[in-house]
Amino acid sequence: MAAPSPPPPSLIQSITVPLLFFLFLLPPLQSNPATSPIIELPHTLSATTISVVDFGATGDGVHYDTSAIQSAIDSCPALSPCHVTFPPGRTYLTATIRLKSGVILDIQEGATLLGGPRLEDYPKEQNKWYVVLAENASNVGISGGGVVDGQGLKFVTRFDERKNVMVSWNWTGACLGDECRPRLVGFINCRNVNLSKLSLRQPAYWCLHIVQCENVLIQDVSIYGDFNTPNNDGIDIEDSNNTVITRCHIDTGDDAICPKTNTGPLYNLTVTNSWIRTKSSAIKLGSASWFDFKGLVFDNITIVDSHRGLGFQIRDGGNVSDITFSNINISTRYYDPSWWGRAEPIYVTTCPRNSNSKEGSISNLLFVNITSTSENGVFLSGSKGGLLSDLRFINLNLTYRRWTNYAGGLVDYRPGCQGLVNHSTAGIIMEHIDGLVIDNVNMRWSDEPLRQWNDPLDFRSSTVNNISLLNFHSSLFVQPVKEGERERLGRSTE
Repeated sequence: MAAPSPPPPSLIQSITVPLLFFLFLLPPLQSNPATSPIIELPHTLSATTISVVDFGATGDGVHYDTSAIQSAIDSCPALSPCHVTFPPGRTYLTATIRLKSGVILDIQEGATLLGGPRLEDYPKEQNKWYVVLAENASNVGISGGGVVDGQGLKFVTRFDERKNVMVSWNWTGACLGDECRPRLVGFINCRNVNLSKLSLRQPAYWCLHIVQCENVLIQDVSIYGDFNTPNNDGIDIEDSNNTVITRCHIDTGDDAICPKTNTGPLYNLTVTNSWIRTKSSAIKLGSASWFDFKGLVFDNITIVDSHRGLGFQIRDGGNVSDITFSNINISTRYYDPSWWGRAEPIYVTTCPRNSNSKEGSISNLLFVNITSTSENGVFLSGSKGGLLSDLRFINLNLTYRRWTNYAGGLVDYRPGCQGLVNHSTAGIIMEHIDGLVIDNVNMRWSDEPLRQWNDPLDFRSSTVNNISLLNFHSSLFVQPVKEGERERLGRSTE
């Protein structure tokens, strides 16, 4: 599918970043003052440029260039900006390489950094399985217009259009479970991270992982993962604050942009001017959600042919507040029951993962200027101890129609909770809510056989309180007849 033309500027305009840059991260609405952005002054030291070829890299895509690349990185002077360049027209095969402070990998357009597919290409510790890894570093990043490729298809043991069967290295004792595959790029406990003008391709597992970082800018990055590969998330932002993602194109099999809280809260994330297609959730908070999410803005985003649009899977007791979604176009469809999701354009849930899990709450959500065409309705489900409160839906156009043959009539609570549950299909399903404003919302139903469409609004007054409906419209949507079809229909009635 061809990408649409670049979106117009919105919340954040074009951002120019020098070699060692200062990040001017705009705080979103409801910014947390304790974690307000820090302005880093530009360094006045001249930059050093080092080519990996000068350290012996062959770039033939066959022989490993790991030693040459790491030697080039390690030769960068301390406390000085340093560009480690990969000249174009070559493919550099590598095991894990590690960045240090001040280093920007300059993978030039026409060059590819290729991750090795062998277990011995990665460290012994599973949490260090990345092709490119930066830990405890500052002023680091990757740019240049080139490609980082994880050779994810080499980890497929059996191709399946529903969900590929993947290599699992648990048979070696290196790890447990079926997700024993390397990630592509990781920044852990870093400060001032810049990723720009970069293509990330074919991750075997997660693609870009941002963990416990401060001040991160991701712009003009394209991500492509095989559509049938499980767990190949686009961008996972974990326990990190002051992050901007802008002008990105993500086309992948699993969650595209996924904020998580495992060891601490996540504040001040802004995502703008981006295009997403995924076989899972385009934007998903959770399911790892032990700590709070606060002050997130998503603006001017196009979501196409995704299994789910905007999702909240709060399962572990963390609380969510002050989140804005604005100017978003969504189309969602069924793919297969083996993937979480049932084509919901908006999905907000707080049910506990299991009987031992705490219940988190979700409050102060704003959805404004949202247009969707989907095969299922909006699902808003709090829990007894984790209410949804102060939700606002303003200027929404929701169109419901079916164009696949998968069975409807199911609500998907996964992971955990109740699993898949039989339930009549509605425009908006509501459970355990206190405070919901629906203002200028148009809901349209396709003129094809309704196939289990039942009610515009589905809720029980015993669990849902303080609802305000202002300018709410529900009507039949008649598909416009094309000119040729109109002539054919006219002839058939003569």
